[in-house]
Amino acid sequence: MPDQPGWGRSDKPELHYSFHLLARSTAVFLDSLKAGKLIVVGHSTGGMLATRFTLLYPVRVEKLVLENPIGLEDYRRIVPYQPTEKLFEKEKSASYGSYKKYQQTYYPEWRNEYEQYVEAQAEALKSPDFEKIAWVNALTYQMIYEHPVCYEWDLIKAPTLLIIGQEDRTVVGKALLNEGQKKQYGQYPQLGKKTQQRIPNAKLVELPGVGHIPHIQALSQFQSHLLDFIR
Repeated sequence: MPDQPGWGRSDKPELHYSFHLLARSTAVFLDSLKAGKLIVVGHSTGGMLATRFTLLYPVRVEKLVLENPIGLEDYRRIVPYQPTEKLFEKEKSASYGSYKKYQQTYYPEWRNEYEQYVEAQAEALKSPDFEKIAWVNALTYQMIYEHPVCYEWDLIKAPTLLIIGQEDRTVVGKALLNEGQKKQYGQYPQLGKKTQQRIPNAKLVELPGVGHIPHIQALSQFQSHLLDFIR
């Protein structure tokens, strides 16, 4: 599970981020490991990257798993555009409290054991390179906004598993929507069904009562469905 360039503890170069670029860097990384056929699993933003990787390198992908991916709808048609400089100012103003408030939206009910994931994200706040991290965060937000994958589901050749927590209501840029739009978009129960219908060889697993991160909130269920699919 490599941290992509721009994420986690990988380098954060200032460049034009795209899922095509990240897919290629992943392919180069896998070549260095002499990896053969792959089962690709992507969660959230990783779901968009896993989709792009599968589209760019179909011969390499034996199976694809999308766990509550974002990008099941085109955010450009929903969320008002913001210039990168404005996104940067927002990222610079982040705090432990704002990270926690956002992560609380991932789960129907917050548990103390989830605090460790806020702490992990908040490590960046103490970094001497925080402004650089904030800038790259803004660039990668624009990547999500500007590079949808939801128009290409029909081109996926690999058998695909969709694992969808039914309480997920994620919309990238949701804070910019009015209350009516917040109820209209990010409806993962409907989005999961629509996406399954558009991917030629897709299986849908719906997890009631589960939010954006099944592998944390409902690990045993997630593992069971994942391993069944792999086998």
